[in-house]
Amino acid sequence: MAGSDTAPFLSQADDPDDGPVPGTSGLPGSTGNPKSEEPEVLDREGLQCITGLSPGHSALIVGVLCYINLLNYMDRFTVAGVLPDIEQFFDIGDSSSGLIQTVFISSYMVLAPVFGYLGDRYNRKYLMCGGIAFWSLVTLGSSFIPRERFWLLLLTRGLVGVGEASYSTIAPTLIADLFVADQRSRMLSVFYFAIPVGSGLGYIAGSKVKDVAGDWHWALRVTPGLGVVAVLLLFLIVREPPRGAVERHSDSPPLNPTSWWADLRALARNPSFILSSLGFTAVAFVTGSLALWAPAFLLRSRVVLGETPPCLPGDSCSSSDSLIFGFITCLTGVLGVGLGVEISRQLRRSNPRADPLVCAAGLLGSAPFLFLSLACARGSIVATYIFIFIGETLLSMNWAIVADILLYVVIPTRRSTAEAFQIVLSHLLGDAGSPYLIGLISDRLRRSWPPSFLSEFRALQFSLMLCAFVGALGGAAFLGTAIFIEGDRRRAQLHMQGLLREAGPTDDRIVVPQRGRSTRVPVASVLI
Repeated sequence: MAGSDTAPFLSQADDPDDGPVPGTSGLPGSTGNPKSEEPEVLDREGLQCITGLSPGHSALIVGVLCYINLLNYMDRFTVAGVLPDIEQFFDIGDSSSGLIQTVFISSYMVLAPVFGYLGDRYNRKYLMCGGIAFWSLVTLGSSFIPRERFWLLLLTRGLVGVGEASYSTIAPTLIADLFVADQRSRMLSVFYFAIPVGSGLGYIAGSKVKDVAGDWHWALRVTPGLGVVAVLLLFLIVREPPRGAVERHSDSPPLNPTSWWADLRALARNPSFILSSLGFTAVAFVTGSLALWAPAFLLRSRVVLGETPPCLPGDSCSSSDSLIFGFITCLTGVLGVGLGVEISRQLRRSNPRADPLVCAAGLLGSAPFLFLSLACARGSIVATYIFIFIGETLLSMNWAIVADILLYVVIPTRRSTAEAFQIVLSHLLGDAGSPYLIGLISDRLRRSWPPSFLSEFRALQFSLMLCAFVGALGGAAFLGTAIFIEGDRRRAQLHMQGLLREAGPTDDRIVVPQRGRSTRVPVASVLI
């Protein structure tokens, strides 16, 4: 048992689930060659040697993934850009309107674990191609639904979740397998620029296409054609890099996938992952609510202020607020994501907890500005837009940083599963229910007041104030993440380097004394 070649795996008694391998280079008591515990930071030539892709090709892959991510969010919020027209066409109320987004997010949330499991084990490129092709066909079909078949619109929006789940759980893991360290953070920031920019373009495209065509149905026929282009780009340009190879030492053994239940158990024991996912859930709750309801709220505010005529049955609703909000979402997304990544990168040099602290500052800072934007809406629409701009900029600081946290506290063979779990949690408690919840509260408040345009405005105003409270809770979750982030990151690094091994549920061990403390070793090693 003393030799390094035959040394059994040992685990500390106070941490029986995982532990370092004595006799392994780089740890106390090692008899092998020294090895740094930090992951190797590879240069461009080193990355090309491991991935088989030139730096230019890797950057081109990120560009393709960014384009598809932008397209996903553009399609998602095209519906929000023409929501008043959809309400008029199908003759539905606020709660039914909120249900459109809730059904889509619920489908997306349920299917994410399926694609997370597949993405950790099978070819990610082909999974994404199939999902995006299906999503494009369903989106095109949803633009031909007659007014008496509102339930069919809900069904098709639910099926759109198949395509988005196949992409959102997998694409970030490809970026993680192409880049490391600051390069990865920068590429993730490019990838996540697409979320706010695509959301804003959805509002813009929806409102402008409707105005040009004179029919809101044409707004839903833009993204399917672009989806065909996305499938072709994926098929021709994207190549599958080896999972986790860029983060291992050159002499470390490759990581093998474990069972799905083992993956879930490991993720459940990762406090940084759980708490950052809860913080991201708050981001999803707020952005989901604002994405669907902000244009309608701004339109109602203008009606109350007398700046815009009311949207009456049979009339085409004003789309100026959807257009303005779309531009604000694009601009604040670019500013917020870039600002968040750069601040975090600078602070990380002196504070290893910078990532969750920047996320916490963004959420806690956005809450009062979002509240002020709602409170000022009846007095000044200009002040409302200013506060929305500041609040959304602070809120957008989280997108790329949260993704980076997940990638460095979770090992490569579990990342698609972790992405899927985070999607389920953030949507289950976040934007799957928040649009419907806001609409439901608004409808209930309206019933208790005399019917008027003012009561419609006030009901939606009061219900949206819930977003500020949820944002503050999310900031607290990120502060909790800061407590555990250093230890969880170190544990993931050691695991990827082969210096840490998890004990399986059937790992037969006994406790023996060694160097004055209890140590668990396999029974077979004692018998030898």
